[in-house]
Amino acid sequence: MESPHGAAVSAEDFGLEGPRGRVFRNVTFSAEPGTLVAIEGPSGSGRTCLLLALTGRMRTTEGHAETGGLRLPKQAAAVRRIAALGPVPGVSELDPAFTVAEHLGERALLQGRYGASLRTLLRPRAERRAAAEARVDEALEAAGLDPAVLPKSGRTSVRDLERLEALRLSVALALIGKPRLLAVDDTDLKLPDAERDQAWALLRSVADAGTTVLAVCSKAPEDTQVVRTAPALAPTTDEETADAFAEAGRA
Repeated sequence: MESPHGAAVSAEDFGLEGPRGRVFRNVTFSAEPGTLVAIEGPSGSGRTCLLLALTGRMRTTEGHAETGGLRLPKQAAAVRRIAALGPVPGVSELDPAFTVAEHLGERALLQGRYGASLRTLLRPRAERRAAAEARVDEALEAAGLDPAVLPKSGRTSVRDLERLEALRLSVALALIGKPRLLAVDDTDLKLPDAERDQAWALLRSVADAGTTVLAVCSKAPEDTQVVRTAPALAPTTDEETADAFAEAGRA
């Protein structure tokens, strides 16, 4: 039975072939709501493209998948409304010139303007502001990020964040919209062992709270459900991924 919060995710013979050849192929798996799923494989094996395809942001050419009961690629637009991206290079990166507070404020504003129901929009402004602040605080707590302990508190620039802090900020921004599915790329990239363990603990806690999590990595922890991608015939670049993401957004 589908959870009212987390989204079940499944795929059967899911694949993508582009102009230069196959990107990924024969992906078959099933994950219950609130599962932490690690997409494991070497760089260039189509990991990021699979992540984007399962969140409705890249159109595939083979097989099918379902996210939250919505069939892909046919219902990709509906999937995009329930799935949020954490950090994905070339697609949803943090702006290094922004401060932590600016990122949070912008996301809360966008959520309030485009993600709110008509009933919410009709509430008094002070009530809407308080609700937005509470949503940001809840997301920060879930991501384990306390701006007060940063070098310049909320005025700390993204360029001055450590890699793990930036990951926590990206996750917090995604959680502001209360998605049913969270997608994170390069989870273990450039992290020492201790911080890698903390990153996985973060994503595990998000999944334990009910949100399904898809996380790309080079090596998955033993206690996660693993989907593996093999070396592709046509390794993808960040530019190609961004182009395909933009194309999906117009679909």
